[in-house]
Amino acid sequence: MLNKYPMWKNIMVVLIIAIGGFYAIPNLFGEDHAVQIVATRGAEVNASTQANVVQMLEGKGIAIKRAELENGQLLVRVQDAEQQLLAKEAIAEQLGQKFTVALNLAPATPEWLEAVGGSPMKLGLDLRGGVHFLMEVDMGEAIRKMEEAKVADFRSQLREEKIRYAGVRKTPKGIAIKFRDADTVSQAENYLKTRSNDMVYTDASTDTEFVLLATMSDVYLKQIKEEALQQNITTIRNRVNELGVAEPVVQRQGAERIIVELPGVQDTARAKEILGATASIEFRMVDDKADVSAAAGGRVPAGAEVYQRREGGIAVLKKEVMLTGDHITGAQPTFDEYSRPQVAINLDAKGGTIFSNVTKDNIGKPMATLFIEYKDSGQRNPDGTVKMTKIEEVISVATIQARLGRNFVITGLEHSEAQSLALLLRAGALIAPVTIVEERTIVS
Repeated sequence: MLNKYPMWKNIMVVLIIAIGGFYAIPNLFGEDHAVQIVATRGAEVNASTQANVVQMLEGKGIAIKRAELENGQLLVRVQDAEQQLLAKEAIAEQLGQKFTVALNLAPATPEWLEAVGGSPMKLGLDLRGGVHFLMEVDMGEAIRKMEEAKVADFRSQLREEKIRYAGVRKTPKGIAIKFRDADTVSQAENYLKTRSNDMVYTDASTDTEFVLLATMSDVYLKQIKEEALQQNITTIRNRVNELGVAEPVVQRQGAERIIVELPGVQDTARAKEILGATASIEFRMVDDKADVSAAAGGRVPAGAEVYQRREGGIAVLKKEVMLTGDHITGAQPTFDEYSRPQVAINLDAKGGTIFSNVTKDNIGKPMATLFIEYKDSGQRNPDGTVKMTKIEEVISVATIQARLGRNFVITGLEHSEAQSLALLLRAGALIAPVTIVEERTIVS
């Protein structure tokens, strides 16, 4: 059959097919096993980091196909999955906790093809594969947090009932409440039993001390662990949604672990950082009457604590927490009038009322924002669980200029930190720290 179309149309069809075929070529090159490194907590990935990592890996006999530094991230391509795991462990050990090191599958498209815009198609879960994480919840920390809450509850309940006590503190055996005589011990026990059946109360008095010991019941401990697991699953799902991953898998495994599978994720280091981060914030008043030099030497005023400031030095903060991140309903990274990054915070009604009342009474005084996170220490507890390191830093200190309400900003952050903190606060804080105990790429 003769071609009756004009020559220019035939040429156009051939050109379109040729261009389409050319830009389909990247799909033939497959993917490289790679390790991705990004900086966290004020660190920086630069040319020096790249040179040190390359030198270290070559010294360990790990062959590097290519090391690419782009947009503050380092991607190191290696030969196979076995060398990928070895490289990840070696890099994580060398760089420490200020960097996130993650596995990745990077397109093996040649550089000359990338230079003209050639890149492979982004496929779905069934064709593309993705990244698999097995995460373990630190149940010990969940129980410790609940014990701290119980200590505060006991103090307020006894004060409300006007039962005088000498002290409330945690001990290895439980929560010990001290009184001045045996009659008060009995009165407190009878009253506290009516308030909650979660605790088991025992008169642990001696000849010299009058003590009521409160321990968590087995049923309550089981409930705490179950709620910690379910809440963390919900929070991780929220964080996955914030990352914009299509068709993710987030499900429990056993009593303490969570499986997360992310199809087609390229920025695995950021995914790993966001999923595993246990970040929260507290707002506290600065003890402006404290002698900072004396506090640095260990002479801390009663009712105060010393914390490191991110920019260096220390801050002496009052122990009383004005507000926590639990009342945050919205958080967005923004910039101030000088183009400095900040996070705009929205509080719920209760949080707004608390913050308004506290700031009204402290106009002209300095307030600190305390950033708290947990990191994998690389060590194990005697029971085999991962040992977590708690990191607390004062990220900003600002003088309260006026009464604050439900909307305000947090300053003192780098741009990437402001974005990550906003995401974490929007998605909610993990009720207990999690650590990634297994990480692997899934190849379709």
